[in-house]
Amino acid sequence: MSARDLDESLDFYIELLGGERIPAPDFGVPVAWMALGRTQLHLFESDVKPLSHHHLGITVDDLEPVYRAAEGRDAFDREAFGNHLVELPGDVVQLYVRDPAGNLVEFDQAGVERLPDDIRSQVKPIWEMRPQSDENMRGRLFVPD
Repeated sequence: MSARDLDESLDFYIELLGGERIPAPDFGVPVAWMALGRTQLHLFESDVKPLSHHHLGITVDDLEPVYRAAEGRDAFDREAFGNHLVELPGDVVQLYVRDPAGNLVEFDQAGVERLPDDIRSQVKPIWEMRPQSDENMRGRLFVPD
């Protein structure tokens, strides 16, 4: 992911995801790597302006801590997909935020009903924002086992 300021972006992701900065090789440009459990997020310093809908999707077990941290940073994106919280077919909720460099990040959680009432009340089902065909309604974010 591009970052205008590595430290600012690292702080953002550490707060939202509880990541930990780890050593990174020297690529000849400023980079920072972060461990997120067994996954890594790689940031590089750049003044490239992110595109409106290009995004990174991250599945989390519990969306509430991510939501609360994003709320405290006023990081919600309500424009790209019509709302900051979107319910998809198959009982999945997506939270859209912008990081300090303007990158769009999608956080996914299975189970809309698992959300606290104050967050769940802000969720908009995609089928209420845009008409969906029967085929669209069979679309699933998570591939079944």
